[in-house]
Amino acid sequence: MTVARDAHTSTLLPSGKVLIVGGENATGHIPALASAESYDPAAGTFAATGSMSAARVGHTATLLISGKVLIAGGSDGNGVLASAELYDPAAGTFAATGSMTVARCIHTATSLGSGKVLIAGGSDNNGGVLASAELYDPAAGTFTAIGNMTTVRNGHTSTLLGSGKVLIASGFDSSGGFLASAEVYDPAAGTFAATGSMSGARVGHTGTLLVDGKVLAAGGSDSSGKVYASAELYDPATGKFTATGSMTTARDAHTATLLGSGKVLIAGGGGDTAVASAELYDPAAGTFTATGSMTWAREGHSAILLPSGMAFMVGGWNGHATLASAELYQ
Repeated sequence: MTVARDAHTSTLLPSGKVLIVGGENATGHIPALASAESYDPAAGTFAATGSMSAARVGHTATLLISGKVLIAGGSDGNGVLASAELYDPAAGTFAATGSMTVARCIHTATSLGSGKVLIAGGSDNNGGVLASAELYDPAAGTFTAIGNMTTVRNGHTSTLLGSGKVLIASGFDSSGGFLASAEVYDPAAGTFAATGSMSGARVGHTGTLLVDGKVLAAGGSDSSGKVYASAELYDPATGKFTATGSMTTARDAHTATLLGSGKVLIAGGGGDTAVASAELYDPAAGTFTATGSMTWAREGHSAILLPSGMAFMVGGWNGHATLASAELYQ
């Protein structure tokens, strides 16, 4: 990349290029970055694009139906932001849009079937954890509060289900405790409702929608610092989590990418140190199998499935420095 970064966002654009935004700087610490760049798979190159109006880490990036990308919240290193902006791929620029009703970072943003974006949870400027949620309407360019989740959460996962509902799982609560609980947002009713809990509290895990409609929750760590190799499946039909095969390596802050084959590529992450190893989850067998390792150990990196079918890994922290490097899995 043109700049080393971790804890950034990566978004696949309609053109097939990848927009990479914000994150932490080359020291792996605040201040956050306002810069952005795009990766062109056809050329195999990165190029700087317009910068955001604010530096951000812990923000979200969501592709809208228009092809623009909504960047919301995060921290600029001095405080948590309520502001949001839109990236226009045609112009290569960011422009302000309406602000969120609450400043938040480490929240989630999920694109709904209506084209609106669900923003949920996160942390505020006072270090508190939020239960509140809101919707961004691209047509109006505004955010509207929609009520609260059943509990406060940050660092949770948010996964759009085949039904159009959204599964929100785990995270931290206001005391810094780890949550095993989960809930479902119903866009038709505009309400959150508790669903089955995971077998154990975990943060730093991934939530991946599988082809069969179930959600794979893999890895993460608990409040004691133990890093998990275990994984479980959420079944929307029963509203329950059940154990599935364990990973070959315990890891958190990794990535999980659904491949064209229906398998899931789990890459990097770690516990006390970043790892380069990767593995594949096979939903048919319910098992994980080691696959080729990355060229660099990475955690806090991003992963995108490209139109070519290859998985694109970029940035992150290798335990010693922030990375500018990128690689492809095929």
